[in-house]
Amino acid sequence: MPTVEKESSTKPVPAFDSAAFLKNVTGKPGVYRMLDDKKQVIYVGKARNLKNRLSSYFRQSGLSVKTRVMVSRIADIELTITHTEGEALLLESNLIKELHPRYNVVMRDDKSYPYIFVSDKAAYPRISLHRGARKKQGLYLGPYPNAHVVRESINLLQKMFLIRQCEDTTFANRSRPCLQYQIKRCSAPCVGFISEKAYRRDIKHAILFLQGKSEQVINELVNDMEKAAEKRHFEKAAVFRDQISKLRKIVESQHISADKGDIDVIACSTEAGQACVQVFYIRNGLNLGNRSFYPSLPEELNTEQILTAFIPQFYLKRDVPGEIIVSTALAESGLIAEVLSQQSKHKVKVTSNVRGERAKIVEMALNNANNLLKTRLVSRSGLYSRFEALQEALQLDEIPVRLECFDISHTQGEATVASCVVFTPEGAFKSDYRRYNITGIKGGDDYAAMKQALERRFRPAGAHNNNNHNQAIEQKLPDILFIDGGKGQLKQAIEVFEKLDINSVLLIGVAKGEGRKAGLEKLIFSDGRPDLYLTIESAALNLILQVRDEAHRFAISGHRAQRAKKRRTSPLEGISGLGPKRRQTLLKHFGGIQGVTQAGVEDLARINGISKKLAQEIYHQFHAND
Repeated sequence: MPTVEKESSTKPVPAFDSAAFLKNVTGKPGVYRMLDDKKQVIYVGKARNLKNRLSSYFRQSGLSVKTRVMVSRIADIELTITHTEGEALLLESNLIKELHPRYNVVMRDDKSYPYIFVSDKAAYPRISLHRGARKKQGLYLGPYPNAHVVRESINLLQKMFLIRQCEDTTFANRSRPCLQYQIKRCSAPCVGFISEKAYRRDIKHAILFLQGKSEQVINELVNDMEKAAEKRHFEKAAVFRDQISKLRKIVESQHISADKGDIDVIACSTEAGQACVQVFYIRNGLNLGNRSFYPSLPEELNTEQILTAFIPQFYLKRDVPGEIIVSTALAESGLIAEVLSQQSKHKVKVTSNVRGERAKIVEMALNNANNLLKTRLVSRSGLYSRFEALQEALQLDEIPVRLECFDISHTQGEATVASCVVFTPEGAFKSDYRRYNITGIKGGDDYAAMKQALERRFRPAGAHNNNNHNQAIEQKLPDILFIDGGKGQLKQAIEVFEKLDINSVLLIGVAKGEGRKAGLEKLIFSDGRPDLYLTIESAALNLILQVRDEAHRFAISGHRAQRAKKRRTSPLEGISGLGPKRRQTLLKHFGGIQGVTQAGVEDLARINGISKKLAQEIYHQFHAND
């Protein structure tokens, strides 16, 4: 175990006596903590030889400006002696993550990573997204880089293996199949449409697929298809054939290389004193996705220095793959690999000189890091910083990457239109904007209009149409859905999402404040947390208002277009059996639409070609609400 050895007086001194301090410093490996006059740790470092390393800080020349500033603030130095340099590296990483010293490279990511959870208690296990402590009994697959990857994976499992995703309470109380069964996303185990044995087989295949053992799944499905064909169960064989085809397409699109090992690819880009570290997760040759990190830098450092500090902190409490490929060669790669091997209890390699497919994925990771950093620098004081502020204000695990907002617009119930706008950290995502012309409701019923719009937006893609583009849009789920309105409108969203078994989206109602003044809005949450008021100076509120106002603008423009179109269209055009010639005859006889409106049934029936029944329909068109 490390032994703590304090090498200086506990009393603050105006100027740190480095000469006196260095006389008694050991030459053993260890960790040092530099403290200011307020006893705050300003820097944590490790060294193979503490005396040599610390002496380098107090030389007369060769120090950078920021290092000289840091040294000038030292009031005390504390040492922890370790047995090995590897032990010192681990301790250094722990202390940096715990203390967040001002002059260290700090990885700003303590958020939990999502898993796919497979319950094992139920006869018909459920597959769902899980984040947080792993206390439930079942199988946890992951971690995945973000919730979007998990949602996409679960969506694929629903399509290929018809695995249920509904909550256990919903499952236990169903008496008939839900919409998921009707669009072939679930085998309806809730009402016994599939045997427990057959469902367990589907669960087994789903797990093998998630573990990267797709070829094993395909081979088993091929055998099942051949057996079904031999027994002349051709419809069943066709189902297996389609599953095999889908699986092969997915495997081909995700396949990285013939190497079936677990690999993380880490690339770093730096510019203007900031850095972006991109981590790609490859498991069993499949690309599970990537995640971006923006470490806090004390000064401009090169990519080697950043990665050397980043990697030990990143893997401190995470599963370590067998190989880590970095975009820049690291002088301490051997030491890092040794420490991570000891920590994970399996051999870990840290490499940089790679070729072929591996070189391509490193290049892809580096391009991602470069592009994301440029985007961040351009919008650092703008949209991206507001997304970060939103994450902090709402206490989210990660920065949301897709926001959606719904609004309703009409004029006294006429031409009701609902709008849906989409924002990402890059700005308004206008190709995913949607308008919904609301029909079949009582005019002016905003609650019913909101409910209809949400059902049309979020019901599964298969229930819409066969348009591939529209299906791709409808399958996307936002991280946060804002509803322009109070508790009533938010209640409609909650009911729709419960009906559709969507539980991974945070729903927030944006209620207008007193006097409808901007900046006094109240945020109402679907997850039961207290209502939140943000000040007008809040960057998070400014983002919410920007999204809300864009939804309002998009709804109004759609409503005005519908209203103008409706007013350009004669009310007579909607009457069955009243063609262009009869309409023209009516208008000429009564001197225009106003005369037709004022005519009685008997007057209308006197016109040649207008029967008593048709006259009643015409009269009803104008007097339905009388």
